[in-house]
Amino acid sequence: MLTGWRYRFASAVGTAYLVAVAVLVANHATFQSVFTSVVPLFNRLEPTVLSGPSLRWALVLAVVAIASAAWPLYKPRPRRILDTVFLVQKRVLVGGLALATLGYFQWSHRLPRATLVMTVGFLAVVLPGWFLVIRGRPVDTDGRTLIVGDDPDQIERVAPAIDAPVVGYLCPTVTGTAAASVTTADPDRAITDGGVELRHEGLVDDADPLAALSRLGGLSRLEDVLVAYDVDTAVLAFQQADRAEFFGALDACHEHGVDAKVHRKYADSVLVSEGDVGELVDVDLEPWDPLDHLFKRVFDIAFAVVGLVAFAPLLVVIATAIKLDSPGPVFYSQDRTAGFGETFPVYKFRSMIPEGESAVPIDDDENDRITRVGYVLRKTHLDELPQLWSILVGDMSVVGPRAVWTEEETLLEETAPSWRKRWFVKPGLTGLAQINNAKSTDPNTKLRYDLEYIRQQSFWFDVKIVVRQVWKVFEDVFATVR
Repeated sequence: MLTGWRYRFASAVGTAYLVAVAVLVANHATFQSVFTSVVPLFNRLEPTVLSGPSLRWALVLAVVAIASAAWPLYKPRPRRILDTVFLVQKRVLVGGLALATLGYFQWSHRLPRATLVMTVGFLAVVLPGWFLVIRGRPVDTDGRTLIVGDDPDQIERVAPAIDAPVVGYLCPTVTGTAAASVTTADPDRAITDGGVELRHEGLVDDADPLAALSRLGGLSRLEDVLVAYDVDTAVLAFQQADRAEFFGALDACHEHGVDAKVHRKYADSVLVSEGDVGELVDVDLEPWDPLDHLFKRVFDIAFAVVGLVAFAPLLVVIATAIKLDSPGPVFYSQDRTAGFGETFPVYKFRSMIPEGESAVPIDDDENDRITRVGYVLRKTHLDELPQLWSILVGDMSVVGPRAVWTEEETLLEETAPSWRKRWFVKPGLTGLAQINNAKSTDPNTKLRYDLEYIRQQSFWFDVKIVVRQVWKVFEDVFATVR
C-alpha cells in the first residue's frame, strides 16, 4: 500500500503511462480491424491510424487531458472499492469529453473519434484497477489504526490489544493516564517522510498504554482525521452504542472505506464478521458483495422508474379517492430509520385519520383510525406506491428490512435487544420478514427474518423475494375484490 508522496507520484505517473498505452493500442491497425469486426457500428466512427507528428501530438493531448481530469484522485484518501471505480471512470469520461471538444472544433492535432472511443473504453476498465492496486492493503496487516471513543478507561484497555500501527486517538477529553504527557497531536513528531510516524504497540508502556499516542482531537474531527492520516482501521470505544455517536462513527467509517473494530461487548448491537476471536471484533460495515451491490442499485432504479410510469394513472385515482373519503392530506409523511441509525422521510398514501397517532404497533383489525379507502389501500398494498420515489432517490431499496418509525424503534429495541443489527443494510419496500407475514407486533420474529436476509443477501435472493411479494400482492388484491 502506497501513502503520501509515493502514492501521488505513482498515481500520476501510472495514469499518464496507461493513457499513452491506451492511445497506442487504440491506434493500432490490427486492434481497430478486430474491434470493427466485433462492433460493426464502429465503422461509422471512421477508424484512422495516426503516425509521425500527428501521433505524438495525439499522445501528448490525451495524456494532458485525462491525467489532468484525474487530478482529484492523486491525493491519498480512504475510499470504498465501488466508489473508487466509479470516481476513476467519471474522471476518465471528463477527460474524454475534453478531447472530444477539441475534435468538434476540427483542431489540426485532434484525436480521431474511433481512437478516442477505444481509448476511453480501455481506460474505464484498466485505470480503476491501477488505483485499487496502489491503494491495496497488505493481507497480513491491519494498516494504520485510529482509536475513537468517549470512554477514556475503555480506550486505555483496548490500546494494548491493537496489533497494528496506531496513529492516535479521538476522544472528547484526554485520558487520565495520558493527560500529563500528551494533550494534542504533535505535528513535528507525527509527520515524517511521506506520512505519519506510526506508534507501534511495542512502544506502548503497559502501565500507561496511551503515553506514546497523540490525542488528535474530539469526535467531531473524525472524518478529517480519517482522511488526513490515511487511516485503514478505526477501533471504537464508546460507553454506549447509541445512535448519535457510536453509529455516527460507523457511518463515517463506511463512507470513507475504513474498517471498524469494536469491543466484543457490542457484538449484540452490530453485525460482526463470523469467526472473530479475541477482545476486538470486526464490524461488517458492507455485508453486500460489491458486484451484487451494483446489480441491486441498478435493479432498484429500474423497478422504481417502471413502477412510477406504469402506476401514474392509478396514483391520480387513489389521490382523488382519499380526498373524497375523509378530510386531510393525500400523502402521509413519517421519519423512518435508515442505515447506521440515520433518518429519512417516508411518504405513503394516507390511510388513517391524521389525529391520535401512537408508536405502539397494533394490527390493522384493531385500528379504528383506518378510513374506508385506507382499508382497501392497506389490503392491496397500494398505500406504499409513493415509496417508489424513495427507492429512486436512494433512501430505500426494493428489498431490505422494513423501515421503522423512529418513535417505534425504542419500543422494539426493548423487546428485541439485537434490533440495531438491521441498521447495516438499506431499508426496503419488501423483505424476507414481509413475505413471511412477520410484523412489528412480533419484533423478535421480524428481527430473525431480517437478520437471516442480511446474512444470505444477494441479487438473486432479492429477485426471489420480489417475485414472492408480487404474487402475494396479487393474492391480496384478488381476496379484497372478491
